[in-house]
Amino acid sequence: MNASADPPPEGVALGALSRPVRGGNAFEETLERLLQQIRLGLVPPGESLPPERELAARLEVSRDTVREAIHALADAGYVESRRGRYGGTFVLEPLVSLGKGLGSHLEQAEVDDALVLREILEVGAARAAAGRSLQATERDQLASRMRETAAANAEDYRRLDSRLHLTLSELSGSPTLVTLVADNRMRVNALLDRIPLLPPNIAHSNEQHESIVWSVLSGDAAGAAEAMIEHVEGTASLVRGFLV
Repeated sequence: MNASADPPPEGVALGALSRPVRGGNAFEETLERLLQQIRLGLVPPGESLPPERELAARLEVSRDTVREAIHALADAGYVESRRGRYGGTFVLEPLVSLGKGLGSHLEQAEVDDALVLREILEVGAARAAAGRSLQATERDQLASRMRETAAANAEDYRRLDSRLHLTLSELSGSPTLVTLVADNRMRVNALLDRIPLLPPNIAHSNEQHESIVWSVLSGDAAGAAEAMIEHVEGTASLVRGFLV
């Protein structure tokens, strides 16, 4: 074989999907990369993912992050872990569908439209809320919404998460923006309802909520916008990984 021959297309794709993840949403982006490799057939059913140590080195994340992502994939029915001499993490066949009766994977344009609009609206809302001089009752309400979301159980989490984000939009001072955020949130929630509720992501989201809220309360508009960007990008990684 000619050593200078071009690598096979799947080798190029696998390399591209194994590039280092960004630091802000390590768990979410690691999970997205692994899902892409599986769903694109780069690691076919019956074959194993690379060892955790190798994945961690390729993606430049901790082995704990890789392990959490693999556990999430196993819980969702994409892989199973086998022990022993020939053990590893093996892709299952057939691949699961998380459509809940709504058909197979969504068109990327449909998903992208909701997620891009979410970033535009909610980053703007966070920036505007931080730029206002909030009344004591508004500040208390926002902090209370954050605490309630952090304490929510799995059944109530997405409802309280939505309420927190709508409260942030209300504090922007624009009723029109509230309406737009609420309408698009319905679309985003329809996507979120089709993917697993992952404890590592929930813990990470709560940390990001805290950063957003305290930036708003301290009047740091740039910090609020930056924290919201990181937050919505993490959700986007999960949604695109599972549904596109």
